[in-house]
Amino acid sequence: MVNSNAQSQDNSILLAHAETDALLQQVTEQIDLDTFDASDAELLKRLVECLGDTRGMTRLRCAETLAEIGEDATPFLLDALGNHVNPVVRRAAGKTLTLIGDPTAVPNLIYALLNDEDTVVKGSSIGALARIGEPSVQPLLDILASTDVPESTIGHAAWALAFIGAGAKEYLYRAIASDSPVVRGAVVGAIAKVAQEEPKADLFEILVKSLTDVDVDVRCEAAAALGNLAYKPAIPNLIELLHHGDAESRRAAALSLMKVGDRIAIEPLQTALAKESEAAVQGVIKLAISQIK
Repeated sequence: MVNSNAQSQDNSILLAHAETDALLQQVTEQIDLDTFDASDAELLKRLVECLGDTRGMTRLRCAETLAEIGEDATPFLLDALGNHVNPVVRRAAGKTLTLIGDPTAVPNLIYALLNDEDTVVKGSSIGALARIGEPSVQPLLDILASTDVPESTIGHAAWALAFIGAGAKEYLYRAIASDSPVVRGAVVGAIAKVAQEEPKADLFEILVKSLTDVDVDVRCEAAAALGNLAYKPAIPNLIELLHHGDAESRRAAALSLMKVGDRIAIEPLQTALAKESEAAVQGVIKLAISQIK
């Protein structure tokens, strides 16, 4: 015997699906015929509610429809992102804002990143901030400079900054002088991304200079970046870093020289190996020598 409550629930889901499908068809037709009224607040609210549909493909279709409507949908999506009880709707609202790329959404997206309890909502928000680009850069730098945000949020912000890349360039030039080592480290990572797209001398200059930063993480980030970019003019600076008092910096220098792959580094690496006291660093130096050879 079929449970009447379960059957009733199934029927209500089917009804909700049918209503959503009809609404999406209606709006799609209106957009196609250029008769859609973007000032119809009730209609836009209903569309945003459809982001909670249990069918993934329907949620995607709804997000794409709202993206086609564009910035007129932003206030309704922001309201959902900040206030909706259903995390599925909040997640989808963040992803839809990524498609729209409206700069006015930045403060709300930052708030969601910092305050929403759902990790997927945080991820959707950072994706939208990265997509929006330059207007997101200063708030992201402010997060990186903060001392009371979780490590995961710092990682999200650093990723977004690197994703924005060239669009953040002017901010990066200023932020490299930040008092915060976390900011400087994130800036080095972002500058490396920009240098990959635009290999300009001033960008490499910042990376090379960062090899002498007072913070170990910044030095290691710079060494890794120069290695990944295979920047040969940095070889003398990396060789100098092989003799740093900090073992992690020496290890980073050896790995970077290995990636640059120039035979000119073999002899300095052998000299450094003879002086090296840390077994872990010795292993990396030996690996670098054999790889370059």
